[in-house]
Amino acid sequence: MDRYPGHPGYLSFNGFQYTYIFIATTSMKRSIIHVSRFSYRIFFILSSIFGCLQIRPALSQAPIAKRAISGPNIIIILADDLGYGDLSSFGQTQWETPNIDKLAAEGAKLTQFYAPTPYCAPTRASLLTGLYPIRHGLTSNPNPEKAQNNYQTYRGGDAIGIADNQLLLSEALKASGYATKIIGKWHLGHKPPFFPTRHGFDEYYGIPYSNDMRPVLLMENDKVVEYPVVQTTLTKRYTQQALEYIDKNKDKPFFLYLPHAMPHKPMAVSEEFYTPETKGDLYADAVRELDWSVGEVMKKLAQTGLDENTLVIFVSDNGPWFGGSSGGLRGMKSQNWEGGIRVPFIARWKGHIPAGHVSHEPAGIIDIFPTVGVLAGIKLPKGIVLDGRDITPILTSRANTPHQALFSFYTDKLQTVRSGKWKLHINSPESAKLPSDSTWVDPRSPDGVTILAPFEQARAHQFPGIQTGDDAAPGLLFDLENDPSEQKNVADKYPEIVEKLQKLATAFIQNKGI
Repeated sequence: MDRYPGHPGYLSFNGFQYTYIFIATTSMKRSIIHVSRFSYRIFFILSSIFGCLQIRPALSQAPIAKRAISGPNIIIILADDLGYGDLSSFGQTQWETPNIDKLAAEGAKLTQFYAPTPYCAPTRASLLTGLYPIRHGLTSNPNPEKAQNNYQTYRGGDAIGIADNQLLLSEALKASGYATKIIGKWHLGHKPPFFPTRHGFDEYYGIPYSNDMRPVLLMENDKVVEYPVVQTTLTKRYTQQALEYIDKNKDKPFFLYLPHAMPHKPMAVSEEFYTPETKGDLYADAVRELDWSVGEVMKKLAQTGLDENTLVIFVSDNGPWFGGSSGGLRGMKSQNWEGGIRVPFIARWKGHIPAGHVSHEPAGIIDIFPTVGVLAGIKLPKGIVLDGRDITPILTSRANTPHQALFSFYTDKLQTVRSGKWKLHINSPESAKLPSDSTWVDPRSPDGVTILAPFEQARAHQFPGIQTGDDAAPGLLFDLENDPSEQKNVADKYPEIVEKLQKLATAFIQNKGI
C-alpha cells in the first residue's frame, strides 16, 4: 500500500486510488461522522473487492469506423425495480409521475415490453449487448459479499462480470465518435477488469452494484470517493452529474447512461421528497424523486437547445419489490410471471417519434442496442449478431413486432416463450415465500447512511402483484390478450400452441438465439 503520488488524501491499492477521508450524513439532523483513516477491516474489504486481477485482452472484434455523426444524442434512463404499474401513465393512481408522463405524452409508450430476466445484472448486460443472458454469459448478479447463510460474513466477493469479448453499446457508440458516460448503478462486475471505463465509457460516477450489497461504495471513474455512500443523496447527485455532463457535451454527440439506484431496496430519498406523515409510502417518495430527476434532465435539454436532437429512453430493469405495483399483473421481481418481467418503456425524440404514440406489440430490452444503433448510424463489425431487433417501426407506426418470439430466463434456464398473444412457461415459475408472520427484515440493516429506511420490511399487504391463479407448474400456457394476469392455464385446450412454442424454445436453445 503506497501513497498516491502528490495527493496526501489518497491511497493506492494495486494501481487503483481510493479516497480515505469520508463524510457521511447519518440522521435527519445531519450529524456528521468523520473517518480519519481506514480501519484494517475497511482496507481488507476494499482491497479484496477491488484487488487487481489479470487484465484480459481488449475487445477482439474488428474496429468500428468513425464517421461524421448525424444521429441523435442518446440518453437511457434505467429505473431499478420500478414496476409496470408504478407510473401514472401506466395506471398508477396512488401517486403521480408528471414528468415521466409528459415524456410518454411527447413520445411513444410500449405496453408489452419485456426484461429478459426478473432481476438486475443479466438484464443490464442485455441492454448494453443486445443479447439474451445465455449468450452474453452474465446470468447471475455479481455479489461483493458472497456470504454464506449470514449476510454479515464477508467472503471477499465473487469475480464474475461482463466478458471482454462482448461488444457493448457504449463501445460501439464511442468508436463511432460519441462521448460516453454512465451515472449510476453498473452491476456488470465490481473487479477492475469489469469497470465501465474498461468497457467503452469515458467517465463513470456511481455505485458498482446494488445498493443493498455491502459495502456500498460510490466511485468516480476507477476511484472510490465515498464509503459508505449516503443513499439519500444518490438521486440528486446523479441528477446533478447528468446536468453537468449535458452542459459539457452540448456541442458534440454524447451517450448518457443513467441507471438510477431507486426504487431498489433499501429505499432512500432526500428530505425534499420524504413524507414522514405517511411512513408507509417510502416507495412512492422514491418514485416521485425519480420523476423529478427525469424532469430536470428534460429541462436541461430544452435549455441547451438539444431538445430536438436527443433520443431519451426510459425503462425499468425488471418488476417491482414490495411496496411497488405490477399494474394488476401476476408476480413480482425475481419471478417470470408477467409482473416480474413486463416493464414500462417510453421513448421520446421530438420530431421523429410521434407524440402520444402507443404500441401494444411485444418487444424487449434486447432491442435497445440495435434500435439505438440504427438511429445513431452504427455499422456493426462482421460476425456480430444480436438477438435484439430494430424496433423503430413500432415506435413510429402501427408496425408489427419484429420478433417471432421473445424469451425470458432465470439464471441460465429458459423459463418462458412469448409468441403473439401466447406465453408458455417452460419451467415452473418462481413463487414468493414470506415467513409465517408475513414480515421480513434485512439482517444487515441499518447500514448507518440510508437514514430514511433504517431497515427493510416486507409485509403481505405490500406484495406488488396478483398472487391468485392456477398453481405454478411446468408447461403452463396463457392467452395474454384475454388473460394478462395469467390466471387460467389453457395448455390442455390448445395443445398445438404448446407444441409450437416448445419448438421455438428448442430451436432457441440449439442455436442460442434466433
